[in-house]
Amino acid sequence: AALSRRYVLCEVVSEDPRCRQCIEERAVGLAVRDAIGRVHGDYGLACCSISFTVKYLNAYTGTVLLRCRKDSYRLLCSALPFVRQLESRAQRYPCFLNTLHIGGTIRTCQKFLIQYNRRQLLMLLQNCTNEEERQCIQKSLLSCSITEEQSHSGDEEDDDGTE
Repeated sequence: AALSRRYVLCEVVSEDPRCRQCIEERAVGLAVRDAIGRVHGDYGLACCSISFTVKYLNAYTGTVLLRCRKDSYRLLCSALPFVRQLESRAQRYPCFLNTLHIGGTIRTCQKFLIQYNRRQLLMLLQNCTNEEERQCIQKSLLSCSITEEQSHSGDEEDDDGTE
């Protein structure tokens, strides 16, 4: 059987609008590894580093998908709250990683993210102040369900499919 993995879906949360520009795979990977090292020492870092990677990143939404081995995902997840900044071009931007979902496949994380984004949009819809905003958000909600049908990703079957 293939090596079992876990995918951890997070969002980068920052008060600093400039933080978005430094959300890149390298910066996120380094920040996470640094946190694991501080919390779990060399042993924890070694355990987590095997097959750890930033699998997907969207700087615009701040969405990050991390991959690790199934047997070390608890070590990884327990270190994520200790990520306090991202560093880019000698600049540090305070932020934290909010864990949204842990899944056995990229597919389950995609499905979760679609539902999560839908809920966020529905909350925005309730707080709309004018018709233009309302129509804009309703259009976004429709695009959520369309994307769901088209999201057949080929990057799946390195998993055992369990949750």
